[in-house]
Amino acid sequence: RGEKSIQFHGVKTKSDSITVTGKVGFPEQHPMLEDFRFLRSLTGVTPKFTIPSPAVLHFRGGREYINKEVYPDLDDFFNDTAEAYADAIRAFYAAGCRYLQLDDTVWAYLCSETEKQAARERGDDPDGLVEIYAHMVNTALRAKPHDMVITTHVCRGNFMSSWISEGGYDPVAETLLQGTGFDAYFLEYDSDRAGGFEPLRFLPKGDKKVVLGLITSKTGDLENPDLIKRRIEEACKYADLGQFCLSPQCGFASTEEGNLISEEQQWEKLRLVVEIAGKSGKAESSLSGSARLAL
Repeated sequence: RGEKSIQFHGVKTKSDSITVTGKVGFPEQHPMLEDFRFLRSLTGVTPKFTIPSPAVLHFRGGREYINKEVYPDLDDFFNDTAEAYADAIRAFYAAGCRYLQLDDTVWAYLCSETEKQAARERGDDPDGLVEIYAHMVNTALRAKPHDMVITTHVCRGNFMSSWISEGGYDPVAETLLQGTGFDAYFLEYDSDRAGGFEPLRFLPKGDKKVVLGLITSKTGDLENPDLIKRRIEEACKYADLGQFCLSPQCGFASTEEGNLISEEQQWEKLRLVVEIAGKSGKAESSLSGSARLAL
């Protein structure tokens, strides 16, 4: 563990972070496998399990947090990490997981000039990382069986109702949506910090989905349904309605501190998602945690 806290807008997290001190791999008895088995034992529906993305292990600390004696060449680190995630996918599948999500703050960091400059100041070069991270993801996803859904959530920070990064998806959208093998992309769109819907033009026609995070999880105030429907209609200028789902923009408690929102307000938000999806078309059961918008 290092001592580097994460700077959110107006607040910092605890000063704990991960350092890489040995070769990266995925152990057979990883504790998250047992966590998944416990989750599965509690439900009769498809359980969704979420883990950090491979890029998170690199970007937050950069070269400084990866032992140079263990990994003198970062290409070896990237390759080992990708293969470890492939092993993780196989292990979760063997444990019965059919819906896995890779949570990823880094794609949003690469949309932020502030975060990219911070990387340069600590001695890292953010140029070229889009392609490197896409290659890591695709190497891992080659292990995905055909009956397993793997999605990603591009998070802009979620800690005590605060946030980290801002900037539209334009710098990463083409590679992310067309160049990675995810089944769906949860994209935050609850504020102007996410930019416009134009990057959605890169979503390939077909089975891939984008989950529009138009309902904020950071405050308890309920959104105007008519305004949300108008925003969905605006998104439809760039991709087909049948490829969209609707959900809150992020989790209600990404950390133990949670957000500044009550439990009842959380349920109200989820009911609002279902209501809007039903009025925007035919609400169908789709990806867990979201409602599908379909004609």
